This record gives sequence, structure tokens and C-alpha cells, in this order.
Amino acid sequence: MTYYTFFHVLISLIGIVSGLIVLAGLLNSDRKDGWTLVFLITTVATSLTGFGFPYGGFTPAIGVGIISMIFLIIAIAARYPFHLSGSWRWIYVISALVSLYLNVFVLVVQSFLKIPALHTLAPAGTEPPFAIAQGIVLILFIIAGFLSLRRFHPLIQ
Repeated sequence: MTYYTFFHVLISLIGIVSGLIVLAGLLNSDRKDGWTLVFLITTVATSLTGFGFPYGGFTPAIGVGIISMIFLIIAIAARYPFHLSGSWRWIYVISALVSLYLNVFVLVVQSFLKIPALHTLAPAGTEPPFAIAQGIVLILFIIAGFLSLRRFHPLIQ
């Protein structure tokens, strides 16, 4: 593993862990200001460093990175310049959770590619164990998103 890859993986994992802490905050109507900043910075850095890997043409990874950056820009705008006021509250919740989901989606993909026991279960990434894992992640994020939209009503500062 190169230093670049190690750095990319490290910030990805920090982004996921901090994102899960932010998600817990959303579910408890807690802004988690410090953790939110860590989540947004590391998730932006994850997407940007992802574009630095060698590739030939457009790949699914590039597509995920572009989509992630769009949602991150929206989340950052909703959170900071617009201070979660009015519609920006639910726009923030959705965009932040989509950004986190995309990181977790990639984590599952990479886990099935790099962890031998998982790779044996789904070597092509199209087998039922892979689809089931991704389906579970998607369902959990949909539930978390629904609950976060209902529960996250922080005081506007």
C-alpha cells in the first residue's frame, strides 16, 4: 500500500466514524459542531484524494466521487452559510447522510475486494452476499434518514 493510498483510507475511515457520530447527533437533535466539521472536511478530502488515483476513462468510483462532492457542497452550504434555517435543515440532513452513505457504500465495496473471507463470498461483487450487505446498509440509511428528518430540530445559532 502506498502512502497516498494509506492516507486516503485513513481519512475515509475518519470520515465514516465521525459521520456516524454526526448521525447519532442528528437522531438526538444535537448539532455535534466539532464532529460535523471533522466529518465534512475528511469526507471532502476522501472524495478529492479519490480523484488522484490513476484511472482510464470514467469509472464507477469517479461517478461516486462526483456525486459525493455535489452532496457535500450542498451539506456545507446548508450547515454553514445558511445555518440550517428553514428548508436548509432537511436539505442538510439528506445531503450529509447521502455523503456518509456513499462512503459506507465504498467501504463495503472495498471490504469485499480486499478482505479475503468476504472476497471468497463475492469475488465478482455481483453475488448475493454482496447485494445483501449493500441492501442492509441502504435500508439502515433510509431508516436513519427518515428518523433524522423527524428528530433533528436544533436551535438555530
